[in-house]
Amino acid sequence: MPAVGKLLIAEPFLGDPNFERSVVLLCEHNEDGSFGFVLNQAANLELNDVLSQPTSTHLPLYVGGPVGQNTLHFVHRLVFLEDAVELGNGLFWGGDFEQMTSLLNIGKISERDVRFFVGYSGWGSGQLDQEMKQKSWIVSQTTADFVFETPTDQFWRAVLRQMGGEYRVKSHYPTDPRLN
Repeated sequence: MPAVGKLLIAEPFLGDPNFERSVVLLCEHNEDGSFGFVLNQAANLELNDVLSQPTSTHLPLYVGGPVGQNTLHFVHRLVFLEDAVELGNGLFWGGDFEQMTSLLNIGKISERDVRFFVGYSGWGSGQLDQEMKQKSWIVSQTTADFVFETPTDQFWRAVLRQMGGEYRVKSHYPTDPRLN
């Protein structure tokens, strides 16, 4: 079942182009709705491309989802970052942005500690539960190490392989079986 800190893995043939082969980290899930960030969709931009005061780093930016494309968010594994929301398993969402950029500028944290997103993935009340009934998503546990150390271009397959069994088989499905 979906829960905060778990992953939603798109079924191999999910028809929505916003979520094709995507893996979403859930940051909120309750009766009012759900939201999270697509972990494996690069934005082809760097963090500095969207900041008014660039950092001294060159961190990639990711598309967190189709909602709120003019918003910036981050997920990290920094237990000490003020105002961060704990998601479990060493993962945190948000926190003091000035503290984060200061830590980036002095080299105390790296790409292996934080991921930045434009936009987010959101579901209204009951919407994600309905998509679960339609078998659009597979739910999995995760850890901060897996999130930050797995190459994003291999993320979807890697999480399914890690789950084993029928999911390992699904990790080998072609994107479009008509082309097989």
